[in-house]
Amino acid sequence: MSEKTTTFYDHNATSIIGENISMSTYKDKAVLVVNVASECGFTSQYKGLQALYEAHKENGLVILAFPSNQFGKQEPGTHEEIQKFCSTNYNITFPMFEKIDVNGENTHPLYVFLKSEATGLMWTEGIKWNFTKFLINKKGKVISRYGSSTKPKDIEADIVKLLEEK
Repeated sequence: MSEKTTTFYDHNATSIIGENISMSTYKDKAVLVVNVASECGFTSQYKGLQALYEAHKENGLVILAFPSNQFGKQEPGTHEEIQKFCSTNYNITFPMFEKIDVNGENTHPLYVFLKSEATGLMWTEGIKWNFTKFLINKKGKVISRYGSSTKPKDIEADIVKLLEEK
């Protein structure tokens, strides 16, 4: 059995353009990880996520978007189509990653870690829907998990607090 990872930084993921990215790239930043979809009732949250990113990236916020097609098949597109949709409709400039599974036997290892560190309602680990958010502090520790209905602006105070930490 493999050793349990201790921080977010111990993981890698593939960017939407195919580059292997170590999460240690984001050391000393507050990180918001979101599973996203282009055809979801919550898709408009991209606008709020981009606004948060623009307002706080200079202070150390990074938002990482992970498309997933596991909920109502609401992310059917190719990586190129997803990228074009996000760019054209929401001017997304934060990092996007390849489409992944966030639940089930093929769950991406990063999401296995995130879910084990911050459980959902009634201590369940499973992601319930698109736009579930995980907030990670500058030391790579998962601080909070927010459900799909939590709007990006409703997380802003928590982000500011993390950004102020040394």
